[in-house]
Amino acid sequence: MPGKHGSRPMSKQGYKYLIVERRPSGVAVITMNRPEILNAINWDMHHELERVFVELDDDKATRAIVLTGAGRGFCSGGDQKTLDKSPIPSPTRGGRHLIRNMLEVEVPIVAAVNGVAVGLGATLALFCDVIFASPTARFADTHVTAGVVAGDGGAVIWPLLMGPVRAKHYLMTGEFISAEKAASIGMINDVISERDVKEVAIEYAEMIASGPREAIIWTKYSVNKIIKQYAHLLLDTSTALETITFASPERRDAVAAFAEKRKRFAER
Repeated sequence: MPGKHGSRPMSKQGYKYLIVERRPSGVAVITMNRPEILNAINWDMHHELERVFVELDDDKATRAIVLTGAGRGFCSGGDQKTLDKSPIPSPTRGGRHLIRNMLEVEVPIVAAVNGVAVGLGATLALFCDVIFASPTARFADTHVTAGVVAGDGGAVIWPLLMGPVRAKHYLMTGEFISAEKAASIGMINDVISERDVKEVAIEYAEMIASGPREAIIWTKYSVNKIIKQYAHLLLDTSTALETITFASPERRDAVAAFAEKRKRFAER
């Protein structure tokens, strides 16, 4: 059944936590849909995210993709309540496959960051090809504040976007960066203050979708070889180290102590 603006849902088979809409323009809109917890990702949602990029990449009618979150947040990262209770399916498989699948999508992926993007949520946004954010959006890789290594792609993409020195600060402290500052240093493309960020992202994606397909996808492919090189170099190591630290018995005590020291430092 057609939806707003002539869009229609894709097959919902196997999707519980994602809404995927197809538009006549060739733009597919993926909405992470757990708004009650700021679209935090459990393992089932993680698997859906791994799969949706493969399915859209196989669909030749798709000429551009928009990724966003339902409600007032983009994605608050991993759902710690479920991740702590569920065994990790494979030490490095999940994160490696999700990042690889995103990088292998031929058509451009446009992020509409409508609120907080934390941990894996920040990784998802920053691995998109073009990133628009609302003024209320904030980005952070908070793995260290949970006592674990920044292993789901943050160690790959943050240094590429802002340089190693800035990236190490944000990755080692878990500090948030505002949308405005992120745009000023070239971490994201633009802050959308006068309009709805999702609408702007869709319009941009439709503009890209109307362009010369092969020229666009092979330009993206060429630039992505830089990112793929860094992912190949770092991703297996960082995800394996994340798995080791996730099981550390001292993790919770270290987190509490670090949080207090961070608070005192910020108040100086």
